[in-house]
Amino acid sequence: MFKLLKRFGGSYRANLVLGPLCKLIEVVFDLFTPIIVAYMIDAGVGTHSVQPVLAGGGILLAMAAVAILFALACQKMASRASQGMGTSIRHSLYEHINALSHADLDRFGTPSLTTRITNDVNQVQLAIALGIRQLMRWPFLAVGSLVAALAIDVRLGLIFVVSMAVVGCLFWFVMKACIPYYRSMQAKLDRIALIVREGLSGVRVVRAFVREGHERRRLADAAQDQAATAIAVGRLSSVLNPVTFLVMYLAVCAILWSGGIQVNIGELTQGQVVAFVSYMTQALLSIVYVANLVVVFTKASASAARVNEVLACQPSVTDEGAEPVEMPAGLTGAAERADGVGLPDAAERADGAGLPDTAEQAGTSKRIPTLALRNVSFAYPGAAADAVHDATLTLMPGQTLGVIGGTGSGKSTLVSLIPRLYDATEGAVEVLGRDVRAWQLKQLRQVVGMVPQQAMLVSGTIRSNLIWRDAKATDDDLWRALELAQAAEFVRALADGLDAPVEASGKNFSGGQRQRLTIARALVGAPKLLILDDSASALDYKTDAALRVALASYGRDAAASGEMPPAVVVVSQRVASVRAADLICVMRRGNVVGLGTHDELVRTCAIYQEICASQGVEDETVSPGTTVSRHEEVRHG
Repeated sequence: MFKLLKRFGGSYRANLVLGPLCKLIEVVFDLFTPIIVAYMIDAGVGTHSVQPVLAGGGILLAMAAVAILFALACQKMASRASQGMGTSIRHSLYEHINALSHADLDRFGTPSLTTRITNDVNQVQLAIALGIRQLMRWPFLAVGSLVAALAIDVRLGLIFVVSMAVVGCLFWFVMKACIPYYRSMQAKLDRIALIVREGLSGVRVVRAFVREGHERRRLADAAQDQAATAIAVGRLSSVLNPVTFLVMYLAVCAILWSGGIQVNIGELTQGQVVAFVSYMTQALLSIVYVANLVVVFTKASASAARVNEVLACQPSVTDEGAEPVEMPAGLTGAAERADGVGLPDAAERADGAGLPDTAEQAGTSKRIPTLALRNVSFAYPGAAADAVHDATLTLMPGQTLGVIGGTGSGKSTLVSLIPRLYDATEGAVEVLGRDVRAWQLKQLRQVVGMVPQQAMLVSGTIRSNLIWRDAKATDDDLWRALELAQAAEFVRALADGLDAPVEASGKNFSGGQRQRLTIARALVGAPKLLILDDSASALDYKTDAALRVALASYGRDAAASGEMPPAVVVVSQRVASVRAADLICVMRRGNVVGLGTHDELVRTCAIYQEICASQGVEDETVSPGTTVSRHEEVRHG
């Protein structure tokens, strides 16, 4: 908690200091109140004189008015500090989460991060607000009441001390038992958030399989588990108030009994006994409130630890030490970025001459490859085996790499190493002749356009989703990307076109439309390397083939205009999607078991032969105007 205060409290230092001071002044007035009441009883009620009663009442009213002003000032400062710090913590936490690598995000999990940025920060906010408003009030009121009571009479004060010690010990034991429960409750809230997120995001699948009852039971079980912990805490806490008030009233009875005797013998006045009872009540109630503050701060401490855990997590993928890539003079076109920092044109030879055409690229060893994997291996944290093992390949500008293999073979993991979503544990990944670790992340991800497996759109408009890579893209740029992605037709059919609304996660579009929009988004800004990670799985065969033809034509047009043609990496389980690729990488259990063209692999790679046979693609071609096997027509509709 103190780490968060030290890190985010600097801008609210005045509120954190002046707020408790205002509350302290209010407490001072509360401590003087019983003394004035005692004066009113002894000098007014006891002597049947109205003047002392009126004078004392006037003083009490004035004190109350001033105390209210200070209380309001304290409340305002507490609100400013708690809300301001809460906003700063959320902003910093969200920014830090977005800087974490995929491996770091896997460590925490999305539901846990959601709970930390919402519920945990709320607990910290509450603790800050109550700390300013109450932390100074109740301890000071308890100690001040004890001192004032002892000043009135030491013997009665012993009753006061014993009763406070009893209540204090009771609270200490109960709070010690409750702290583990509060920490456990936060972890169980993560579980509830996970189930809710899964159920709501996958509601269509749940309904399709008639699993509503199962999901309700999952949530009910998790909620009951969390409720059981809360009830256990409640049972422990439930003994506090009754026992506290029992001790308080027994102490009051003892004070009245002993004080009454001293009044009779003239050692105390009636007003002093009343003041003593008031101080006793204030002190014991203060202990109750302090105990409640302990509960709040215990929860806040657990929440603050979870927030600090995320903030303390250093991103495992950074561009520290990387320098901007300078753009060679004379290059123009899509390689230039809006920020003025250029990208090297890999189409240029090492000696400065330009590439003549795509057909010559594969055989020209002096040209800089768009992508090169050199003995690359990667293992997920805690995994027993590599997800990718010793992968080596080279992809030249304008070429297409197809990555194919069974489920879990490491295809997506392999391509995720290119834009540094993960860092290879061994070997080197190079883009445009430069190790990806030497690139600044922003530049690298401008060069590399990636379309993930899951088509993800955010609420807004089609335009706001398409300009993620290039905020200055013109309408012509957007329509060009939509044309290439085979999405222009259905976007034009929408009443608002580019400004048509997009619901959260793109739920108002079909799966194939979402995929085409995400492909168009990756094409905006003219990336030099386009990665399609099984991003055409929801497209029909005709649209998929048209997309491949459009991308090939786009590369030829770029080369003809003197720009570097983009290289394309296609991850797919369809042979049809990768058959025409210049290079096909066949993966099995993280290993590259085949590397070559379609014709080469059909002759030399048993795994690729099995894949082709399972899909019945012997007669299939992907060139315009040719036919496909009957089996493929049935598969793809």
